[in-house]
Amino acid sequence: MIDTHTHLYDEAFAEDYAGALDRASEAGVEHLVFPGIDSSVHGRMTEAAARSGGRASVATGLHPTSVKEDWKRELDFVENRLTDGGWCAVGEIGLDRHWSDEFIHEQEEAFLTQMRWASEAGLPVIIHVREAFDTVFRIMDRLAEEGRRMKGIFHAFSGSIETYRRIRTYGDFRIGIGGVLTYKNAGIAGTVKEIPLEDIVLETDSPWLTPVPFRGKRNESAYLRIIAERLADIKGLSLEEVDRVTTDNAKSLFNIK
Repeated sequence: MIDTHTHLYDEAFAEDYAGALDRASEAGVEHLVFPGIDSSVHGRMTEAAARSGGRASVATGLHPTSVKEDWKRELDFVENRLTDGGWCAVGEIGLDRHWSDEFIHEQEEAFLTQMRWASEAGLPVIIHVREAFDTVFRIMDRLAEEGRRMKGIFHAFSGSIETYRRIRTYGDFRIGIGGVLTYKNAGIAGTVKEIPLEDIVLETDSPWLTPVPFRGKRNESAYLRIIAERLADIKGLSLEEVDRVTTDNAKSLFNIK
C-alpha cells in the first residue's frame, strides 16, 4: 500500500519517527508521500524523507491556511524549490474557507498560480478543499479555458458523487480516501460505493483524521491498513484487490517505481 498523504515529518513524530516508519512497513505500507505546507516545515520534511530509506516521496506547495500576510514570499519559496526538481507533486495546495475568509482572494491567487506551475512542470497536484468547492471549480474552469488538463488528487474527499463526476471532467484526478471513511454515519461511505476503485488512492493525513478504533489519538501511516479494510468491505472486494489497484493508481500518478 501507499499512503499518498501523510505528515509523518510533523513534530508529533519527533520522538518516534523511526518507529512509525517501521510500524507502517509492518502493516504493509511500502511508500509514503509527504505534502508540503510552507517554508517553516520544508527542512524538517526533506530531512525526514532522507531518513526514510527511499520510502518517501516529497511534494512542495503552499497550503491555503498558510496564505497570510507573507503569502507572496511563501509563493516565491515554492517557485524556487520547483526549479530544484525532484518533487513528486505540487501540493498541498487549494482553498480553505473553514477558519476565515480574511485571505480568500490571496488563497485563490496562490492556488491558480501553483496549478499553472504544476501544469508547466508536468507534475500532479494535491488539492485541499474545505467549504470552497464552488470557488475551486471556478478556478478549474479558468484553467480549462487556458487549455490545461490537470492531474492529481483531491485530498480528504468528502463530496457527493456529482462533485466527483465534475472533478473528473478537469483531467486525470484521483480521490483521496482516509480515516473519515471509518466514522459512523460518514457520508463518504455511500459516495465511495459509486466511485470506481481505479479512481481512488488511500491516505491517512497523519497525525490527523485518525480512523476508528483509534479516533481521538494520533494518526499514523500504519493505520492505512484499517482504511483499506473498510474500503474493501464497503465495495465488496478483497483487501488484496484494494491494495493492488490503489497502489497502482498512486504509483502511476506520482511516478513511483
